[in-house]
Amino acid sequence: MRILVVGGGGREHALVWKLAQSPRVKEIYCAPGNAGIAGSAKCVSLDANDIQGLKAFALEQHIDLTVVGPEEPLTLGIVDEFEAVGLRVFGPGREAARMEGSKVFAKKIMQQAGVPTAAYREFTDHEEARAYVTRLNGPVVIKADGLAAGKGVFPCRTTDQALEALQRIMVEREFAEAGDNVVVEDFLVGEEASFICLTDGETVVPLPSSQDHKPIFDNDEGPNTGGMGAYSPAPVVTPELHSLVMKKVMQPVVDALRENGIRFKGILYAGLMISDGVPNILEFNVRMGDPETQPILFRLKSDLVELMEAVIDERLHEVTIDLDPQPTICVVMAAGGYPGSYKKGLPIAGLDKAAALTDTMVFHAGTRQE
Repeated sequence: MRILVVGGGGREHALVWKLAQSPRVKEIYCAPGNAGIAGSAKCVSLDANDIQGLKAFALEQHIDLTVVGPEEPLTLGIVDEFEAVGLRVFGPGREAARMEGSKVFAKKIMQQAGVPTAAYREFTDHEEARAYVTRLNGPVVIKADGLAAGKGVFPCRTTDQALEALQRIMVEREFAEAGDNVVVEDFLVGEEASFICLTDGETVVPLPSSQDHKPIFDNDEGPNTGGMGAYSPAPVVTPELHSLVMKKVMQPVVDALRENGIRFKGILYAGLMISDGVPNILEFNVRMGDPETQPILFRLKSDLVELMEAVIDERLHEVTIDLDPQPTICVVMAAGGYPGSYKKGLPIAGLDKAAALTDTMVFHAGTRQE
């Protein structure tokens, strides 16, 4: 098989690393890839959002399977475009990807499915939103409706913080059109966990539980990032909770989407907030998490190609997932200043020593060979 992986971060490096272990895989391409990925795949200088360029490349190179890593090309309809010309691709179509592309759409599906989630209001007018959070005068969560690279969510403990978040999203347009709609939610407290499943639109098969850590500094301090590390399994996801989430959240959402004429095929990822053993859903994503992918795929013993093909062919009920019982942990190393402005082009040393270690892998994001 010839495989194309779309994306160029740590998640995509982990996907390439895992896919390369399949005896069925002959060659892997990655667009755009990075310096670490280049050790296992041929990097192609195409942007992950260049749908037409990627489609032309896949046709030209007779790609047997395309695996889409990031959320943006999914919301732009890469799966629909590829399928229209007979290409096999893993990921949800444009309509299904709205589960991540629009917080409001996801909330409406959750309501239809009876999924436990925070009460919310949506706003397009800045003054109305200001008046609402001022009236609430308490902790709220402000979210840009659209995609904001994991940085459009503001947990606000005070009204001043909420007003500042609204200013940044709706007036300063920090996230451009992603902030046209804003969701103001009740502030949920508890412990977060990531619940990631494979689904073919009918059958739902869970991957190992995991937990990532968003704030940049220790003790959950500092601004949110794309994730500073993750481990699997997440002890907070007990067997009882796992069963509850499958029964009350994942299966009902997949069923509700199908009732709306949307067959969701790919990865469905629920962000959980757990308090006293009771889960509430913070949001849904439509792809593997980063950095959760790294520890999850480290534990996966099954052939990832077989699992992805079962999703595409709508025969997920035929497969079982084999896992390594050992826990895994991913630690993210980022340049100082992240997630704000930070220096680029800093050298990374010690990769040879790390490569000599057993049960250890360095995955790359945003690196280049010089």
